[in-house]
Amino acid sequence: MSANDRPQGQQPSKTYDSAFMKACRREPVPHTPVWFMRQAGRSLPEYRKVREGTAMLESCMRPDLVTEITLQPVRRHNVDAAIYFSDIVVPLKAIGIDLDIKPGVGPVVAEPIRTRADLARLRDLTPEDVSYVTEAIGMLTGELGETPLIGFAGAPFTLASYLVEGGPSRNHEHTKALMYGDPQLWADLLDRLAEITGAFLKVQIEAGASAVQLFDSWVGALSPADYRRSVMPASAKVFDAVASYGVPRIHFGVGTGELLGLLGEAGADVVGVDWRVPLDEAARRVGPGKALQGNLDPAVLFSTTEAVEAKTDEVLAAAADLEGHIFNLGHGVLPTTDPDALTRLVADVHAKTAR
Repeated sequence: MSANDRPQGQQPSKTYDSAFMKACRREPVPHTPVWFMRQAGRSLPEYRKVREGTAMLESCMRPDLVTEITLQPVRRHNVDAAIYFSDIVVPLKAIGIDLDIKPGVGPVVAEPIRTRADLARLRDLTPEDVSYVTEAIGMLTGELGETPLIGFAGAPFTLASYLVEGGPSRNHEHTKALMYGDPQLWADLLDRLAEITGAFLKVQIEAGASAVQLFDSWVGALSPADYRRSVMPASAKVFDAVASYGVPRIHFGVGTGELLGLLGEAGADVVGVDWRVPLDEAARRVGPGKALQGNLDPAVLFSTTEAVEAKTDEVLAAAADLEGHIFNLGHGVLPTTDPDALTRLVADVHAKTAR
Protein backbone atom coordinates (compact mmCIF):
# COMPACT_ATOMS: atom_id res chain seq x y z
CA MET A 1 0.00 0.00 0.00
CA SER A 2 1.27 3.48 -0.80
CA ALA A 3 0.44 6.92 0.56
CA ASN A 4 -1.81 7.41 -2.49
CA ASP A 5 -4.25 4.75 -1.33
CA ARG A 6 -7.23 5.86 0.72
CA PRO A 7 -6.35 4.56 4.17
CA GLN A 8 -8.13 1.89 6.15
CA GLY A 9 -8.31 1.38 9.90
CA GLN A 10 -6.08 3.53 12.04
CA GLN A 11 -5.51 6.42 9.61
CA PRO A 12 -7.33 9.48 11.01
CA SER A 13 -9.72 10.40 8.20
CA LYS A 14 -10.20 13.95 9.50
CA THR A 15 -6.64 14.80 8.41
CA TYR A 16 -6.83 12.99 5.06
CA ASP A 17 -7.80 16.06 3.03
CA SER A 18 -5.39 18.47 4.73
CA ALA A 19 -2.89 20.35 2.56
CA PHE A 20 0.01 18.44 4.12
CA MET A 21 -1.48 15.01 3.41
CA LYS A 22 -2.47 16.00 -0.12
CA ALA A 23 1.08 17.19 -0.83
CA CYS A 24 2.50 13.91 0.50
CA ARG A 25 0.22 12.08 -1.94
CA ARG A 26 1.24 14.46 -4.78
CA GLU A 27 -2.32 15.73 -5.17
CA PRO A 28 -3.42 19.35 -5.85
CA VAL A 29 -3.24 21.51 -2.72
CA PRO A 30 -4.99 24.77 -1.66
CA HIS A 31 -1.55 26.14 -0.73
CA THR A 32 1.92 24.72 -0.22
CA PRO A 33 1.90 23.20 3.28
CA VAL A 34 4.58 24.29 5.75
CA TRP A 35 6.07 22.73 8.85
CA PHE A 36 9.54 22.91 10.37
CA MET A 37 11.86 20.30 11.76
CA ARG A 38 12.50 21.20 15.41
CA GLN A 39 9.55 23.62 15.29
CA ALA A 40 8.80 22.54 18.87
CA GLY A 41 11.83 23.42 20.92
CA ARG A 42 14.36 25.91 22.12
CA SER A 43 13.43 28.72 19.75
CA LEU A 44 10.12 29.18 21.61
CA PRO A 45 10.06 31.00 24.97
CA GLU A 46 6.95 29.03 25.96
CA TYR A 47 8.92 25.83 25.39
CA ARG A 48 11.79 26.97 27.59
CA LYS A 49 9.30 27.92 30.29
CA VAL A 50 7.41 24.63 30.29
CA ARG A 51 10.65 22.59 30.21
CA GLU A 52 12.21 24.48 33.14
CA GLY A 53 13.74 22.02 35.59
CA THR A 54 12.78 18.95 33.52
CA ALA A 55 15.46 16.85 31.82
CA MET A 56 15.04 16.21 28.09
CA LEU A 57 14.37 12.46 28.32
CA GLU A 58 11.93 12.93 31.19
CA SER A 59 10.02 15.52 29.17
CA CYS A 60 9.72 12.99 26.31
CA MET A 61 8.09 10.51 28.69
CA ARG A 62 5.45 12.81 30.17
CA PRO A 63 2.30 12.86 27.99
CA ASP A 64 1.17 16.23 29.37
CA LEU A 65 4.48 17.89 28.47
CA VAL A 66 4.75 16.14 25.09
CA THR A 67 1.24 17.32 24.20
CA GLU A 68 1.83 20.92 25.22
CA ILE A 69 5.23 21.16 23.52
CA THR A 70 3.99 19.55 20.28
CA LEU A 71 1.04 21.97 20.13
CA GLN A 72 3.02 25.15 20.82
CA PRO A 73 4.30 25.79 17.26
CA VAL A 74 0.91 24.90 15.76
CA ARG A 75 -0.72 27.59 17.87
CA ARG A 76 2.00 30.16 17.28
CA HIS A 77 3.02 29.67 13.65
CA ASN A 78 -0.12 28.22 12.00
CA VAL A 79 1.96 25.40 10.50
CA ASP A 80 0.18 22.72 8.47
CA ALA A 81 1.42 19.76 10.53
CA ALA A 82 2.63 19.00 14.03
CA ILE A 83 5.56 16.70 14.68
CA TYR A 84 5.53 14.47 17.73
CA PHE A 85 7.93 15.86 20.35
CA SER A 86 10.50 13.19 21.13
CA ASP A 87 14.16 12.32 20.67
CA ILE A 88 15.69 9.67 18.46
CA VAL A 89 17.13 7.80 21.47
CA VAL A 90 13.76 7.42 23.26
CA PRO A 91 13.17 3.83 22.01
CA LEU A 92 16.71 2.87 23.03
CA LYS A 93 16.15 4.24 26.52
CA ALA A 94 12.80 2.41 26.63
CA ILE A 95 14.47 -0.99 26.09
CA GLY A 96 16.98 -0.35 28.87
CA ILE A 97 20.05 1.12 27.18
CA ASP A 98 21.94 3.23 29.73
CA LEU A 99 22.04 6.65 28.07
CA ASP A 100 21.31 10.27 28.80
CA ILE A 101 20.96 13.48 26.80
CA LYS A 102 23.55 15.89 28.14
CA PRO A 103 22.84 19.62 27.58
CA GLY A 104 25.18 21.06 24.98
CA VAL A 105 26.47 17.59 24.02
CA GLY A 106 23.58 15.34 22.98
CA PRO A 107 22.91 11.65 23.60
CA VAL A 108 25.68 9.90 25.54
CA VAL A 109 25.73 6.09 25.88
CA ALA A 110 27.36 4.72 29.05
CA GLU A 111 28.59 1.48 27.43
CA PRO A 112 29.00 1.65 23.63
CA ILE A 113 27.90 -1.34 21.54
CA ARG A 114 30.88 -2.70 19.61
CA THR A 115 30.87 -6.52 19.97
CA ARG A 116 28.51 -9.35 19.12
CA ALA A 117 27.88 -9.91 22.82
CA ASP A 118 26.65 -6.31 23.07
CA LEU A 119 23.80 -7.04 20.62
CA ALA A 120 21.95 -8.94 23.35
CA ARG A 121 21.31 -5.61 25.09
CA LEU A 122 19.08 -4.54 22.18
CA ARG A 123 15.87 -6.41 23.03
CA ASP A 124 12.54 -6.04 21.22
CA LEU A 125 10.50 -2.90 21.84
CA THR A 126 6.92 -3.51 22.96
CA PRO A 127 4.01 -1.01 23.05
CA GLU A 128 4.10 -1.31 26.85
CA ASP A 129 7.68 0.05 26.85
CA VAL A 130 6.38 3.33 25.42
CA SER A 131 2.83 3.51 26.77
CA TYR A 132 3.40 7.23 27.33
CA VAL A 133 3.68 7.66 23.54
CA THR A 134 0.27 6.08 22.97
CA GLU A 135 -1.23 8.27 25.70
CA ALA A 136 0.35 11.47 24.39
CA ILE A 137 -0.71 10.86 20.78
CA GLY A 138 -4.27 10.17 21.93
CA MET A 139 -4.26 13.53 23.69
CA LEU A 140 -2.66 15.27 20.71
CA THR A 141 -4.96 14.00 17.98
CA GLY A 142 -7.92 15.11 20.06
CA GLU A 143 -6.48 18.63 20.25
CA LEU A 144 -5.15 18.85 16.68
CA GLY A 145 -8.41 18.01 14.89
CA GLU A 146 -7.77 18.29 11.14
CA THR A 147 -4.06 19.14 11.58
CA PRO A 148 -1.94 16.04 10.87
CA LEU A 149 0.53 14.71 13.43
CA ILE A 150 3.83 13.40 12.08
CA GLY A 151 5.37 10.46 13.92
CA PHE A 152 9.08 10.51 14.56
CA ALA A 153 12.01 8.08 14.72
CA GLY A 154 15.74 7.95 14.17
CA ALA A 155 17.00 5.77 11.32
CA PRO A 156 19.11 2.66 12.02
CA PHE A 157 22.40 4.19 10.83
CA THR A 158 22.11 7.28 13.01
CA LEU A 159 21.04 5.22 16.04
CA ALA A 160 23.95 2.86 15.41
CA SER A 161 26.39 5.75 15.20
CA TYR A 162 25.35 6.97 18.67
CA LEU A 163 25.50 3.45 20.12
CA VAL A 164 28.88 2.58 18.61
CA GLU A 165 30.57 5.95 19.18
CA GLY A 166 29.03 6.41 22.63
CA GLY A 167 27.79 9.86 21.67
CA PRO A 168 27.87 12.45 18.87
CA SER A 169 30.84 12.13 16.52
CA ARG A 170 32.35 14.33 13.84
CA ASN A 171 34.11 11.59 11.88
CA HIS A 172 32.25 8.39 12.91
CA GLU A 173 35.53 6.53 13.12
CA HIS A 174 34.32 3.71 15.42
CA THR A 175 31.12 3.37 13.38
CA LYS A 176 32.94 3.08 10.07
CA ALA A 177 35.58 0.79 11.58
CA LEU A 178 32.82 -1.63 12.58
CA MET A 179 30.95 -1.26 9.28
CA TYR A 180 34.06 -2.02 7.20
CA GLY A 181 35.82 -4.40 9.62
CA ASP A 182 32.93 -6.67 10.63
CA PRO A 183 30.22 -6.29 8.01
CA GLN A 184 28.15 -9.19 9.39
CA LEU A 185 28.03 -7.75 12.91
CA TRP A 186 27.22 -4.35 11.41
CA ALA A 187 24.37 -5.82 9.34
CA ASP A 188 22.99 -7.62 12.39
CA LEU A 189 23.18 -4.43 14.48
CA LEU A 190 21.32 -2.37 11.88
CA ASP A 191 18.74 -5.11 11.36
CA ARG A 192 18.09 -5.16 15.12
CA LEU A 193 17.72 -1.37 15.17
CA ALA A 194 15.37 -1.55 12.17
CA GLU A 195 13.09 -3.88 14.11
CA ILE A 196 13.10 -1.54 17.14
CA THR A 197 12.48 1.53 14.98
CA GLY A 198 9.71 -0.13 13.00
CA ALA A 199 7.99 -1.14 16.24
CA PHE A 200 8.32 2.43 17.58
CA LEU A 201 6.73 3.91 14.45
CA LYS A 202 3.92 1.32 14.53
CA VAL A 203 3.02 2.43 18.06
CA GLN A 204 2.76 6.03 16.87
CA ILE A 205 0.67 5.20 13.80
CA GLU A 206 -1.68 2.94 15.73
CA ALA A 207 -2.15 5.70 18.31
CA GLY A 208 -3.18 8.14 15.55
CA ALA A 209 -0.14 9.65 13.77
CA SER A 210 -1.09 10.64 10.20
CA ALA A 211 2.42 10.34 8.72
CA VAL A 212 5.91 9.35 9.86
CA GLN A 213 9.37 10.78 9.31
CA LEU A 214 12.59 8.80 9.59
CA PHE A 215 15.54 11.03 10.50
CA ASP A 216 18.96 9.83 9.35
CA SER A 217 20.88 12.80 10.68
CA TRP A 218 24.41 11.42 10.16
CA VAL A 219 24.02 9.33 7.01
CA GLY A 220 25.50 12.09 4.83
CA ALA A 221 28.87 10.86 6.12
CA LEU A 222 28.61 7.88 3.75
CA SER A 223 29.29 7.36 0.06
CA PRO A 224 26.42 6.12 -2.14
CA ALA A 225 28.07 2.70 -2.48
CA ASP A 226 28.45 2.31 1.28
CA TYR A 227 24.89 3.50 1.85
CA ARG A 228 23.42 1.06 -0.66
CA ARG A 229 25.41 -1.91 0.65
CA SER A 230 25.52 -1.26 4.40
CA VAL A 231 22.56 0.95 5.35
CA MET A 232 19.74 0.90 2.81
CA PRO A 233 18.52 -2.64 3.65
CA ALA A 234 17.85 -1.62 7.26
CA SER A 235 16.13 1.66 6.33
CA ALA A 236 14.01 -0.21 3.79
CA LYS A 237 13.04 -2.69 6.52
CA VAL A 238 11.71 0.18 8.65
CA PHE A 239 9.64 1.59 5.80
CA ASP A 240 8.36 -1.90 4.93
CA ALA A 241 7.30 -2.43 8.55
CA VAL A 242 4.80 0.44 8.32
CA ALA A 243 3.87 0.15 4.63
CA SER A 244 0.57 -1.63 5.29
CA TYR A 245 -0.81 1.33 7.24
CA GLY A 246 -0.89 3.51 4.12
CA VAL A 247 0.43 6.59 5.90
CA PRO A 248 2.94 8.84 4.10
CA ARG A 249 6.55 8.00 4.92
CA ILE A 250 9.14 10.80 4.87
CA HIS A 251 12.90 10.21 4.77
CA PHE A 252 15.36 12.94 5.71
CA GLY A 253 19.11 13.17 6.16
CA VAL A 254 21.65 15.98 6.34
CA GLY A 255 24.33 16.39 3.68
CA THR A 256 22.63 13.74 1.55
CA GLY A 257 22.82 15.41 -1.87
CA GLU A 258 24.65 12.39 -3.28
CA LEU A 259 22.18 9.98 -1.64
CA LEU A 260 18.83 11.55 -2.58
CA GLY A 261 17.87 8.90 -5.12
CA LEU A 262 18.75 6.13 -2.68
CA LEU A 263 16.77 7.75 0.16
CA GLY A 264 13.69 7.54 -2.05
CA GLU A 265 14.56 4.04 -3.21
CA ALA A 266 14.65 2.87 0.42
CA GLY A 267 10.87 3.23 0.51
CA ALA A 268 9.94 6.82 1.26
CA ASP A 269 6.89 8.53 -0.26
CA VAL A 270 8.46 11.94 0.48
CA VAL A 271 12.18 12.73 0.36
CA GLY A 272 13.47 15.55 2.56
CA VAL A 273 16.13 17.75 0.98
CA ASP A 274 18.61 19.91 2.86
CA TRP A 275 19.55 23.39 1.62
CA ARG A 276 22.61 22.33 -0.37
CA VAL A 277 20.70 21.06 -3.43
CA PRO A 278 17.98 23.12 -5.20
CA LEU A 279 14.64 21.33 -5.28
CA ASP A 280 14.46 21.11 -9.07
CA GLU A 281 17.85 19.37 -9.12
CA ALA A 282 16.79 17.21 -6.17
CA ALA A 283 13.73 16.12 -8.15
CA ARG A 284 15.99 15.06 -11.02
CA ARG A 285 18.12 12.98 -8.64
CA VAL A 286 15.17 11.39 -6.83
CA GLY A 287 13.15 10.66 -9.97
CA PRO A 288 9.39 10.57 -10.48
CA GLY A 289 6.80 9.25 -8.05
CA LYS A 290 8.03 11.03 -4.90
CA ALA A 291 7.06 14.29 -3.23
CA LEU A 292 9.88 16.48 -1.91
CA GLN A 293 10.19 18.36 1.37
CA GLY A 294 12.39 21.40 1.99
CA ASN A 295 14.55 23.32 1.79
CA LEU A 296 15.26 26.87 3.05
CA ASP A 297 18.62 27.26 4.80
CA PRO A 298 17.82 27.64 8.54
CA ALA A 299 20.47 30.36 8.84
CA VAL A 300 18.58 32.57 6.35
CA LEU A 301 16.05 33.30 9.12
CA PHE A 302 18.68 35.41 10.89
CA SER A 303 18.75 37.85 7.98
CA THR A 304 16.35 40.66 7.09
CA THR A 305 12.68 40.03 6.31
CA GLU A 306 13.37 41.04 2.70
CA ALA A 307 16.24 38.55 2.42
CA VAL A 308 14.12 35.75 3.91
CA GLU A 309 11.34 36.48 1.43
CA ALA A 310 13.79 36.53 -1.49
CA LYS A 311 15.30 33.18 -0.51
CA THR A 312 11.79 31.78 0.03
CA ASP A 313 10.91 32.84 -3.50
CA GLU A 314 13.95 30.92 -4.77
CA VAL A 315 12.80 27.75 -3.00
CA LEU A 316 9.25 28.11 -4.30
CA ALA A 317 10.49 28.77 -7.85
CA ALA A 318 12.65 25.64 -7.75
CA ALA A 319 9.62 23.70 -6.48
CA ALA A 320 7.23 25.03 -9.11
CA ASP A 321 7.18 21.87 -11.24
CA LEU A 322 7.39 19.28 -8.46
CA GLU A 323 4.78 16.52 -8.25
CA GLY A 324 4.30 17.41 -4.57
CA HIS A 325 6.05 19.91 -2.30
CA ILE A 326 6.06 20.43 1.46
CA PHE A 327 7.87 23.61 2.47
CA ASN A 328 10.36 23.11 5.28
CA LEU A 329 13.82 24.20 6.28
CA GLY A 330 16.82 22.27 5.03
CA HIS A 331 17.45 21.14 8.62
CA GLY A 332 16.03 21.90 12.05
CA VAL A 333 15.12 25.32 13.44
CA LEU A 334 18.24 26.76 15.08
CA PRO A 335 17.84 27.39 18.83
CA THR A 336 18.28 31.17 18.68
CA THR A 337 15.91 31.73 15.74
CA ASP A 338 13.40 34.56 16.24
CA PRO A 339 9.99 32.81 16.46
CA ASP A 340 8.36 35.76 14.68
CA ALA A 341 10.52 35.04 11.62
CA LEU A 342 9.01 31.56 11.45
CA THR A 343 5.46 32.89 11.83
CA ARG A 344 6.08 35.39 9.00
CA LEU A 345 7.58 32.66 6.82
CA VAL A 346 4.51 30.42 7.16
CA ALA A 347 2.19 33.32 6.27
CA ASP A 348 4.41 34.30 3.32
CA VAL A 349 4.44 30.78 1.83
CA HIS A 350 0.69 30.38 2.33
CA ALA A 351 -0.02 33.73 0.66
CA LYS A 352 2.33 33.21 -2.27
CA THR A 353 1.10 29.69 -3.07
CA ALA A 354 -2.66 30.10 -2.50
CA ARG A 355 -4.42 28.38 -5.42
